[in-house]
Amino acid sequence: MSALSERQRDELHRALLEYFAQSEFRAAYDALAHDTNLESYVPDPKGKYAALLEKKKRQNLELEAKVRQLEQELQSAPSARRGASVVDWYPRNPARHVLTGHRQPVTDVAFHPYFSQLASASEDTTIKLYDWETGELEQTLKGHTKPVQSIEFDHSGQYLGSCASDLSIKLWDATQSWKNVRTMYGHEHSVSCVRFFPGDRHLVSASRDKTLRIWETATGFCVKTLHGHDDWVRTVAVADDARSLASGSSDQTVRIWDAQTGEMRHELRGHEHVVECVAFAPVSAYPAIHALAGIRVPKDDPTATQPGQFLASGSRDKTIRLWSQQGQCLRVLSGHDNWVRALVFSPNGKHLVSVSDDKTMRVWEVSNGRCLKVVDCHSHFATCIAWGRGSVPTSAEPSAAASSVNVVATGSVDLSVKVWAP
Repeated sequence: MSALSERQRDELHRALLEYFAQSEFRAAYDALAHDTNLESYVPDPKGKYAALLEKKKRQNLELEAKVRQLEQELQSAPSARRGASVVDWYPRNPARHVLTGHRQPVTDVAFHPYFSQLASASEDTTIKLYDWETGELEQTLKGHTKPVQSIEFDHSGQYLGSCASDLSIKLWDATQSWKNVRTMYGHEHSVSCVRFFPGDRHLVSASRDKTLRIWETATGFCVKTLHGHDDWVRTVAVADDARSLASGSSDQTVRIWDAQTGEMRHELRGHEHVVECVAFAPVSAYPAIHALAGIRVPKDDPTATQPGQFLASGSRDKTIRLWSQQGQCLRVLSGHDNWVRALVFSPNGKHLVSVSDDKTMRVWEVSNGRCLKVVDCHSHFATCIAWGRGSVPTSAEPSAAASSVNVVATGSVDLSVKVWAP
């Protein structure tokens, strides 16, 4: 940029002096007048700079009035009465977007932890990336050679993990335009589910070969293989403190594992068919679960907010079960008319949302186990659901302050992905 001319500098100095004089910034006025040799300059209260200042003041007042008006309108809007955060919102018809493009059933959906990006996996062997705010398809990732069964973004948002019936697990790097940067082999049959540990240094996979495997994300090395299930391991979840794993299997059991040692802690029996999905309850759900089960927790109990204490599972027996980690079944939620395929807790812990082959999405109130809402969400089997992690940054940096977001996505055998948002 070229330097200011002598005339431009002089006009700038005089404008600043008039501003300081109008604003009664005497010290700043005297210092600038001295440094610019303009002690003899007499600001004109009706000069062009003063007039410009008055114009800016009027514009600011007008903008402030408009902001106050908009704030009042937002406060009176239905969505504002529900709250801008994740307090009381849950999915309701109609869907905000219906995303199409897959040529075979959609098997999984996942939200980027920071940006308005949604990924979907399909039996057509591809992964698609959408902007869920606009509904636009951004990119299609190709690399798997058989149906993609599961996907998840890591907690930093740099990597997307995927697994497929081709026996592989893949990592896709956002910093390289979602290039496939690592492929991991080791399972002897279809890989059903993949989940990142907090910290993103490891991920865990579940497979039809009856095992779970823990992998280093940096090297792709398998550090541990977990044996115990008697049949296909369909799903796996990681507790927020990375100490526990929960897996569900075609052997009709849910198993709790020590993530550090790989030892099985508890076997949860009660389902009468294949366990399709498991999810640890967030700590925010503990008060509601305590109310549901009549659990009294001492105020000074140091374990009261320890992650991984409770979980939910869904099964082909059409039920959802809420469990303590020790194996006690706290409540059976009945209502779906077909296989329960996926479930997710709301970030505030008040609701549990499930989807089923009965083509519906059900919203359950955790504190009493009642079904609050049934949403006819798809025209064919509903296979998967994800809730956005609850926030997006106010700038491009993931560490930036975040604002709350409500968004849910579902996928189906009808080849569509639907976005549910206020």
